[in-house]
Amino acid sequence: RALGAARVHWTESRSAGSSTAYTQSYSDQVEFLSHRDTLLAPPDNGEVTVLQAGRHEFPFTFQLPESLATSFEGKHGSVRYWVKAKLYRPWSTVKKVKKEFTVIEPIDINTPALLAPQAGAKEKLARAWYCNRGQVSVTAKIDRKGYTPGEVIPIFAEIDNCTSRAVVPKAAIIQTQTFIARGTKKQKKSVVTSIVGDSIAAGKREVWHGRALKIPPVGPSILQCRIIQVEYSLKVCVDIPGTSKLLLELPLVIGTIPLHPFGSRTSSVSSQYSINLDWLSTIPEQPEAPPEYSSVVSSPEAEQSLAPPCRSELGGVLEGPFFAYIQEFRFRPPPLYSEIDPNPPSDNIRPRCMTC
Repeated sequence: RALGAARVHWTESRSAGSSTAYTQSYSDQVEFLSHRDTLLAPPDNGEVTVLQAGRHEFPFTFQLPESLATSFEGKHGSVRYWVKAKLYRPWSTVKKVKKEFTVIEPIDINTPALLAPQAGAKEKLARAWYCNRGQVSVTAKIDRKGYTPGEVIPIFAEIDNCTSRAVVPKAAIIQTQTFIARGTKKQKKSVVTSIVGDSIAAGKREVWHGRALKIPPVGPSILQCRIIQVEYSLKVCVDIPGTSKLLLELPLVIGTIPLHPFGSRTSSVSSQYSINLDWLSTIPEQPEAPPEYSSVVSSPEAEQSLAPPCRSELGGVLEGPFFAYIQEFRFRPPPLYSEIDPNPPSDNIRPRCMTC
């Protein structure tokens, strides 16, 4: 029997008065796949089928539905697929075996919606002791909405610092996992990767002419599941001393089918800014641990979307292997952590720091 389902589960502490507290549980499940086959049927005469000693194989196949959510393992939920086989024996216990397999939903980024450029602008007044200290503004643009793991996102941005103190720009890819049950949502946000720009002095402007941010191996977006969603965004952040951060968010979709060479929009963006982006492939990657989530996301936003996890939230429901890609999938899957960088740095190129 082949099965596939998405499950979510978490608990929250509630208060019913000054001295009364209780735990509220949230759970839901969506079935994607249910298929059953009989591999060895008993004879019509009712006699018992006897298998002689040795190895016996019973090949089987089945067609997967077209719309299946990508396999996923999260803090409060999972999307899993597996095959179960049972062998019934007279006057004996039933032999059982279970094997999990991975499904990857094809997300083609070569569509008009995912090839469209993304841009935005924001500004913020810096205040200290109820006095205005000037304004900080940021505008940012990326060449498209859809990317695949291993690609480099060139960020075009302008940061104007009209305050009396220096500010520091940053950019990060944020993953947001959303779990839904009984009309209630539970979110978990994490920083996938980030870069830090140079400090901008008071009254100065910083311009990013395609600042490179490489996407590490991550799971694709999950957008069509009713109870589990995995979304990505690019956040350009400016640390302003004495006040909250200035945040500009651009949506991203991480796909599984990479950009066709003839469909790239990089050339149009580079011509618009009159620069050559060929140098992006020569930048060596310098592994660096992602920063704390609080360093790129403001405290009010974090408090609104996150809640501290409880030790007993899962109750053993979400046991299983972590997310893995099928290597023989007919579409090229996202790169694995063990793969070698397809664009290694040349020996005759002076190493450059990604954060400089």
